[in-house]
Amino acid sequence: MDILMVLGFQLVALLLGAMLFFSVVIAPLVFAGLDAETAGAFIRRLFPWYYLSIIVLAAPAAALLAPAAPYPGMIIAAVAAGAIIARQVLMPQLNRLRDLALGGDVRSDQRFNQLHKLSVVINALQLLALIAVLVIQAMA
Repeated sequence: MDILMVLGFQLVALLLGAMLFFSVVIAPLVFAGLDAETAGAFIRRLFPWYYLSIIVLAAPAAALLAPAAPYPGMIIAAVAAGAIIARQVLMPQLNRLRDLALGGDVRSDQRFNQLHKLSVVINALQLLALIAVLVIQAMA
């Protein structure tokens, strides 16, 4: 295995660790330690950075893996694409809908919940993809 491929898999492992740390430690602590309004405002400011970190780690990992390991490279590229969509498309909609819902708009609250579930599914699929790539590589 060449050094660039090793570096690519190291970036994948780093990304998986960062995403798990955010999901398992940071987010629960924020909501357990702060009132709902403050926690929501804090998470809203944190999520653009969360998605940016996914993009910054996944995109170069995909580029490093693609020449020697095209399928893992494509999977990691899809992880990066999911983060771009979540950051640039879903987040602005979620923020707008959340503001409307907090103002009493019931339809906005329902749509917010739908899109929030979609963002959770995307995040879960990203985590599963990272795990799958690393497990398959470990078994190779």
